[in-house]
Amino acid sequence: MQQLNQLLVRLLQAEVEFVLVGELAALVHGSSLVAGQMDICIRMCEENLMRLKTALADLLPVHRSRPDIPFVVTAENWARFKNLYLKTDLGIVDCLGEVLGVGGYDETLSHSIVLNLPIGPCRILDIDTLIKAKEAMGHPHDLVTVQHLKAVRALTK
Repeated sequence: MQQLNQLLVRLLQAEVEFVLVGELAALVHGSSLVAGQMDICIRMCEENLMRLKTALADLLPVHRSRPDIPFVVTAENWARFKNLYLKTDLGIVDCLGEVLGVGGYDETLSHSIVLNLPIGPCRILDIDTLIKAKEAMGHPHDLVTVQHLKAVRALTK
């Protein structure tokens, strides 16, 4: 978990435009599940991808499905990226251009809240929209997360 926090700090310090989604977002909302990776919805534009590249540069980022291919962003190739599934020395970060059940970055951003975490302010998908996204994913671990989030929501109302 400490390594994911370090990844989060790097993204915030590099001013990468993103919204935290997935299990780490569920954990921040109060779920007791363990997050093994970071999932973010990211603005897929050249400037933002360059900030992401800078934030991760010394962590030897590679594409998870092809670890022999390093993560490289250039003025020529940035537009090809729709999603990025990266492995770094601090852990896995999945950078999504779209969240299932929610939409692209702008739609995801409109359903986010700002949380003042110990490491600084961070945009996170609101709990109701996170539940909707996890239900849309429909994998067994997503449905377990939905149960946890609904329990958290019931306790906080």
